[in-house]
Amino acid sequence: MKKRYVTLLSLVCLLMFSMQVGFAAETPAKLPNVKILATGGTIAGSGASSTTTVGYTAAVFPVDALINGVPELKQVANVSGEQISQIASENMTNQVWLKLAKRVNELLASDDVDGIVVTHGTDTIEETAYFLNLVVKSNKPVVIVGAMRPPTAMSADGAMNLYNSVILAGSKEARGKGVMVCMNDAINGAREVTKTNTALLDTFRAPELGYLGYMQAGKAHFYKESTRKHTTKSEFDVRNLTDLPQVDIVYEHANVSRVAVDAFVAAGAKGIVCAGVGDGSLANPVKDALVDAQKQGIAIVRSSRTGNGIVARNGEANDDALHFSASDTLNPQKARILLMLALTKTNDPAEIQRIFWEY
Repeated sequence: MKKRYVTLLSLVCLLMFSMQVGFAAETPAKLPNVKILATGGTIAGSGASSTTTVGYTAAVFPVDALINGVPELKQVANVSGEQISQIASENMTNQVWLKLAKRVNELLASDDVDGIVVTHGTDTIEETAYFLNLVVKSNKPVVIVGAMRPPTAMSADGAMNLYNSVILAGSKEARGKGVMVCMNDAINGAREVTKTNTALLDTFRAPELGYLGYMQAGKAHFYKESTRKHTTKSEFDVRNLTDLPQVDIVYEHANVSRVAVDAFVAAGAKGIVCAGVGDGSLANPVKDALVDAQKQGIAIVRSSRTGNGIVARNGEANDDALHFSASDTLNPQKARILLMLALTKTNDPAEIQRIFWEY
């Protein structure tokens, strides 16, 4: 009897040990699968010395070097990378956007991908983020990340930014939040985020509406989310598009003329965003030129160079009579993106205004 009891006890212990080993073996498989799509930028840049934080060369290191440079990534996700482009982000184009968006949608349609991280230069990171926010067809997290200092510099910020972004992209908490920008331990929504300083590490902010949350101790902490349509609720689909309509931005200032508007019209613009003064106010020469452009079928949107606040419809211009649209709170560069996508569906000013209120 005693021998049988010892044998039974041994079997139980062996079973428990096997289960523990099995659980330990399964742990790596439970890590999220995160794809890193690289486009270039400072995060992949190189400087002449460890103190070079300006005048460096952007877009030098390939995606594999970025991943290998942060070995801690393997502890938080199963990561793999693809090189979409290798450019400084001031050279970002509509064609790269379309290539990136199509690849993001392809990857997120797979059960083997839990989230996407896009490495990007900071100069136009907010524009790429907002574009993807409008055309990604998944609730899975998409995180855009960059750096203000190249990886060759002292106190380079790219490694920690990338580490946090991979955690964020693999987290369940980030699902359904739309496209995000994760830098300097802050989580920003694509619609509201903007670059506010030329060089400081905390340059990315949403000045009026604030961060979505923070990254702390390897975990995402959310406090709010955007109420505007994005990703799966968006009506825009670029998966079959090969180009985007030409939309240009006219910047108003004292003593402004109509030259810029007329030049963009002559160059084939399908839409014009006016970065007006104050509440989207239009100087007479610019207003006259925009009226002439609208009569030729060119879509006109009034935004503001202030970068904050709602541009009131029928406020500083009679939008109803002029068949113009107001940008709501979108800054000029983001209003341009939304107008481009709107023009893939309609040229009706009333419909375009509806789109600006909803997105």
